[in-house]
Amino acid sequence: MIKKPFSVLGIIMMMLSFAFADHHAGSPFNGKDLKGWSTKKKAKGKDAWVVGVPSQSKDNPKTLEAGEGHGAMINKVSGHGQSWDIYSGQKWGGKFRIELEVMVPKGANSGIYVMGEYEVQVLDSYGKAKLGGGDMGAIYGAQPPKVNACKKPGEWQKYVIDFQAPGFDNAGKKTSNAKFLKVELNGQILHQDVEMKGPTPSGVTGKEAAEGPIMFQGDHGPVAYRNIKIKSI
Repeated sequence: MIKKPFSVLGIIMMMLSFAFADHHAGSPFNGKDLKGWSTKKKAKGKDAWVVGVPSQSKDNPKTLEAGEGHGAMINKVSGHGQSWDIYSGQKWGGKFRIELEVMVPKGANSGIYVMGEYEVQVLDSYGKAKLGGGDMGAIYGAQPPKVNACKKPGEWQKYVIDFQAPGFDNAGKKTSNAKFLKVELNGQILHQDVEMKGPTPSGVTGKEAAEGPIMFQGDHGPVAYRNIKIKSI
């Protein structure tokens, strides 16, 4: 059987597809170090993010211990205001999915900032009957979760977030709002088709854009993240 050679156009299209996949898929965290990540410096606190194996402290269940090894990025602090937020150098736009696992100790508070500007709340809300706009799984300040899917503090919990970036024309004018297409926590649907008229508070820049990073809130207490995967959908 005679194989036909690739056409020049075919080769170009293949190279473009590889470039697109590299920019819009994969994990921004390699599990070994924090290369490619930056902290949002503030007047108080410090960069307290480390890589290791987290566990809830037996001596103080409101904190996390960072054991030796790889796999998770850990905000190793004991309370509010001691650390800074951390965000990726890599950016995403269009429609994309974020999958990750998060661990919070007792009473801890963090947040997942999609595109660096739209926060899905991370909080120890285990066992809480009435949920508000600041509880685990809430789109912060905009909409509480439909159900309480929060596990016990110290356990790994999985988020799946489908998101659509805001649209802009060639002049930079916004033509469509950002939207949370779906938010799941531990296999339960918390939100569907929630349109965002603007960013939530305390993002990377406070401004909307066609592409943005992922940011994890670090100035509110101890938290750990792992298995972070982001891809276009």
